[in-house]
Amino acid sequence: MLDTAKVMRIGLLGMGTVGGGVYEFAQARKDMEIAYILDIRQFPELQCTVTSDIDVILRDPTVDAVIETMGGLHPAYEYVCAALRAGKHVITANKLLIAAHYRDLVQLASENHVALRCSAAVGGGIPWLPNLECALEQENIIRISGIMNGTTNYILDSMHRSGAGFAEVLKKAQELGYAEKDPGDDINGADIRRKIVISSNIAYGCVIQESDVAVAGIETITDADIAAFKRMGRICKLIASSRKLSGAVAVYVEPALLEPPMHESAIPGNFNLISFTGEHIGKQSFYGQGAGRYPTAYNVLQDCVDVRNGLRGFYNNKMEPMRVDNSSVIRQYYVRTAQIDEWLRVHIDTILDCGVVTTPLSVTQMHAWLQEQKKTDPGCFVASIRE
Repeated sequence: MLDTAKVMRIGLLGMGTVGGGVYEFAQARKDMEIAYILDIRQFPELQCTVTSDIDVILRDPTVDAVIETMGGLHPAYEYVCAALRAGKHVITANKLLIAAHYRDLVQLASENHVALRCSAAVGGGIPWLPNLECALEQENIIRISGIMNGTTNYILDSMHRSGAGFAEVLKKAQELGYAEKDPGDDINGADIRRKIVISSNIAYGCVIQESDVAVAGIETITDADIAAFKRMGRICKLIASSRKLSGAVAVYVEPALLEPPMHESAIPGNFNLISFTGEHIGKQSFYGQGAGRYPTAYNVLQDCVDVRNGLRGFYNNKMEPMRVDNSSVIRQYYVRTAQIDEWLRVHIDTILDCGVVTTPLSVTQMHAWLQEQKKTDPGCFVASIRE
């Protein structure tokens, strides 16, 4: 345990947008010190050692913790593993890393009796994972759902409000810094899938693989779709959902058509709303900025505070292998496709001017059809109708 009278010395890996915010916050504190920054660039104005050699940080016994804000899988994975083996606490904002190597990293932290924290990886500045961890102390979490990606929420919210097309709104999101130059992982659902995988693993004490999670994004949505949703009295949001089953977990990501009274339908701009449902306490929701320099850096520093105050390990060290089964989740879908095949024709409930509404189908059925349909109609779009 760290001596609370001692200054916590930190090695910061990466001095980008989030790393810069972390450095600013740490400089304002008396109980923490950025001792090293790992970066290929030089920052002569900074009051610490800047190095491109990770071993300089790992070999220093006075470094208590490593903060990873580099992003990507490599070399972040190798650096984080080395830090854990060296007995350093690790705080990261890297959802890609945690989702891809969940079991290995949690086990490595446990074996070396150090903390592994990633609160900023899901929800940005929202204290989602720490509150989920607290709930697990006395509650059985049975469901998770919500808006976990600010880029897609901004796009959908803007399209509903302005009637503008997808490309126009995406360009504006990029100008505002809400969307990356390459927004692929956001708009195709890969980013939100990683977040629901991490959240579900922690909530249910299991390990599910990212590749097992069905995902449909918003990259093919059009202003005509939005107009159709408005006529239906619905609002479209990209929703991640998971539910604890007997011996399995239902986990999926898809656009959902919500009625205005639903809380998620009112979330504006680039904000997030994430909820868990407990067996006894019911539904609890967490709202706030899901990304950005300072919101994300805030959660990174809060993890440091928790570690400094004695918190160890991961949010949940239980890692039971779990299969994904979405066959019991049944709902109707809005479908727009240029080619209505025989399977879809059999399952049409209502014909709209630019699409159809299906009869009730399982998530498994709909996503399996969608993957095949995209081979011949890449512009196909589907959204579930939530009641």
